[in-house]
Amino acid sequence: MSEQTGRLHKLFDTNFLEYTSYVIKERAIPAIEDGLKPVQRRILQTLHNMDDGRYHKVANVVGETMKLHPHGDASIFAALVNLANKGFLIDRQGNFGNIYTGDQASAARYIECRLSPLALEVMFNKDLTEYVESYDGRTTEPVSLPAKIPLLLLQGAEGIAVGMATRILPHNFCELLEAQISVLRDEEIELFPDFPQKGLIDVADYEQGNGRIRCRARISETNEKTITITEIPFGTTTSSLIDSIEKAAKSGKIKILSISDYTAEDVEIEIKLPRNIYAKDTIKALYAFTDCEVSLNTNLTLIRGNFPETSTVDEVIRFNTEKLVGDLTRELEIDLARLSQKLHARLLEQIFIEERLYKEIEEVTTYERVVSTVDESLQPFLKKLEQPVTREDIERLLEIRIKRISRYDIERQAREIRAIRKDIKEIQTHLQDVIGYTISYLEKLIESYGDDHPRLSEIAEFSEVKARKVALSNLSVSYNRESGFIGHTIKAEDEQSDISFPCSEYDRLLLIFTSGKYKVVPVPDKLFVGEELEYAAIFEKKQVFNIVYRDGVENLAYVKRFKSPKFILEKEYHLFPPHKRSRILLLLLGENKHARVSLVPSRRARSNIVEIDFDQFLIKGAGAKGKRVSPRVARRVVESTDRVIKERSAANLPGIDPHLESDVENGEGGEQDSVPVNAESDSENQS
Repeated sequence: MSEQTGRLHKLFDTNFLEYTSYVIKERAIPAIEDGLKPVQRRILQTLHNMDDGRYHKVANVVGETMKLHPHGDASIFAALVNLANKGFLIDRQGNFGNIYTGDQASAARYIECRLSPLALEVMFNKDLTEYVESYDGRTTEPVSLPAKIPLLLLQGAEGIAVGMATRILPHNFCELLEAQISVLRDEEIELFPDFPQKGLIDVADYEQGNGRIRCRARISETNEKTITITEIPFGTTTSSLIDSIEKAAKSGKIKILSISDYTAEDVEIEIKLPRNIYAKDTIKALYAFTDCEVSLNTNLTLIRGNFPETSTVDEVIRFNTEKLVGDLTRELEIDLARLSQKLHARLLEQIFIEERLYKEIEEVTTYERVVSTVDESLQPFLKKLEQPVTREDIERLLEIRIKRISRYDIERQAREIRAIRKDIKEIQTHLQDVIGYTISYLEKLIESYGDDHPRLSEIAEFSEVKARKVALSNLSVSYNRESGFIGHTIKAEDEQSDISFPCSEYDRLLLIFTSGKYKVVPVPDKLFVGEELEYAAIFEKKQVFNIVYRDGVENLAYVKRFKSPKFILEKEYHLFPPHKRSRILLLLLGENKHARVSLVPSRRARSNIVEIDFDQFLIKGAGAKGKRVSPRVARRVVESTDRVIKERSAANLPGIDPHLESDVENGEGGEQDSVPVNAESDSENQS
């Protein structure tokens, strides 16, 4: 049984590995050599086989491609439409869909296509192409096409295979070719994506094709009540963008009056705003809560040779440039060999006819003797030839008809020979400086096709829109002291005494309790916090807090200032060491705050009042102990302003025994009651 199980496991492992390799190499991941997936390569080869300068029905192209592609017509049609909409290799006629709206293409029988002039110029060369048998052995297909442009980066690609995926973003035609020229000149290169949907892109984290970019719609403020979207992010359509805006409006994140789509050849989405809502603020909210800003993760996975690997934009452009130099060199060598052979044949023909060598064979009776006679008669002229004379050369001479000899034009033949020699010399010059020839070739491509492919996406730097800052305050948080609950579903029974304030679902709330405990929480629906909540508000990073508290161990008052502390969400912290008698006596916010502390009366004291100017105290950490107000016990602490707006009696707080305070007072008669604001206190430390 175990032996059969082992065989079964081995069978599954083998088959799965074969399936995985097939999906990676034959379907999902493009090759670095020509930037194409197999189905795209087969479509282009089929169009080249069918090319006669006219448009072909897409249905016919799909049918012909099925001779090379074993996966059915649906995948071929989808790949052909996608390839045509990229706008580089296939000329279209008819409705191929709309990349802006997401509308589908018409049926294959209604639309037509053919290879573009660019594709015919840079994608095909039989002499440089290796062919293998198709899946049924009836015809042949190319292993890869001899692409002379970096098609992988030009068109981009997306695919999901078994255990890996790729997402390569498209780049600009002119910038890619200029980068290749820079590589040939040993200059630095820098390449960034360019999208047919246009838009704004932030490429700070692109990381050579293995990071991410942020893409935004282009939004303009027509007037303070109207917003117009004229360009959309890559990967979105006007339909998906409008859906995201309507969803944000329904959830209360933004407010709009109406949204209309007028997109035709160009994108135009118009948004009307309601009363008291303005375009400037809404544009920021659109970037924060809708698909008007999207983040695109990139992963440059490709097939090099027979193996998948993760590469970079720089490596791909350098590989394609080296390949281009090699392909152009091979083309020049092949053309040179053909011209040399053509020149050799023309020279032989010239000598044979002009020197009347054909007269030598008039009396010869056997074919072998004819061949040897011609060979002997050519011997005096071998110095004029650049190649040795072969039997095949002699047989070609013997095939010349008398009619052609009689009409032989000596001057015309001489001109053609001179032209061939000129072409040979030109090719030899190019071979001596292949780099210069390659640069010239790329510059001609830019000159011929560059105007058709300008940059569409604008590269810009834009700061991230914080959702909390632009969110509408559509929630009202209340605290009911009697029930001890806080949240946006709680209604304050006594609006004058209980806490109530507006906020959004993206805010964080800072809760400070009378005991000195504090924590930061998300906006709750309903949260029990008890009756001793001292302060609740939206957390602000630079908020300054001024507090006077009673230390339960010493039974004395301390004053301290601090800014909003750092926190871990929903974790409890303490402003001072916890004790059952430790309490916050006064809490004020901001600058220019004053307090008046009333001390337990003493017969020997000059004053029973201490005035506090909080601005005279240094801002410390939230855990600092602070400065002691007085060696005597504080009875009452109030805010000192033109009007007293907050007051608390320490004697009325639970846990305070006024009789204990007199013992402290009796041992400290005659001490200075005012707080030294300019000197550091020895009692300050970090808790």
